[in-house]
Amino acid sequence: MKIALMDSGIGLLPAAAAVRRLRPDADLVISSDPDGMPWGPRTAEDLTERALAVARAAAAHGPDALVVGCNTASVHALPALRAALEPHIPVIGTVPAIKPAAAGGGKVAIWATPATTGSPYQRGLIREFAAGAEVTEVPCPGLADAVEHDDAEGVRRAVAAAAALTPPDIRALVLGCTHYELVEEQIRAALPRAAGQPALVFHGSAGAVAAQALRRIGAEADPAAAPTGTLTVLHSGRPGTLTPAALAYAEGRALGATAVAH
Repeated sequence: MKIALMDSGIGLLPAAAAVRRLRPDADLVISSDPDGMPWGPRTAEDLTERALAVARAAAAHGPDALVVGCNTASVHALPALRAALEPHIPVIGTVPAIKPAAAGGGKVAIWATPATTGSPYQRGLIREFAAGAEVTEVPCPGLADAVEHDDAEGVRRAVAAAAALTPPDIRALVLGCTHYELVEEQIRAALPRAAGQPALVFHGSAGAVAAQALRRIGAEADPAAAPTGTLTVLHSGRPGTLTPAALAYAEGRALGATAVAH
């Protein structure tokens, strides 16, 4: 079994680590685009072209499925990726976990990039899945870039700014960018709970995306499987290794520690 994951940078790490936890025997191909990142400021057409190149580089390694580990690429490039690769290679997009976050009602906040916050795409998801919840959209300028470059001070400033815009009595927080899942603990620390408040529930996408990838190829989760999975790393199509920034996060270190040399 081989699962490929793609993104402009290291936002794919949470989903890759989730696949590894569910299937330690799965071979992983992680394909990023350091030559073209960041994708966020690009036009939809330009982003789609970059995403197709990164996807085709991964597809050349014969994966059983491809995970688009990026919210922005899923919004703009998913139809083109599916047209290019399916049905031979199922393509799984990443959608902010608004539906499960809103299921319990109450107040919900969505942290996302400035481009996604208030976008027709996100507003559509809120209308469809969060009609019974009070939702606050919180833009997080600079946070994804700071995470990407392991800029601890940049992360601290961006998290503090977003926390200041977040109502203190929210019940759930949606991490609407895959990069944010890498710094969930820093975000949690910036949103302390008052005495008597229940714990804040975080909703990322990595676990659901990993599970969906297995379902699409008819595979079952088997966390106890032998840890025989290999790791192939591609940087704008070139063979590479996990970057120092990737290894700065627990998910990157876990991938590096558990992968069979390849």
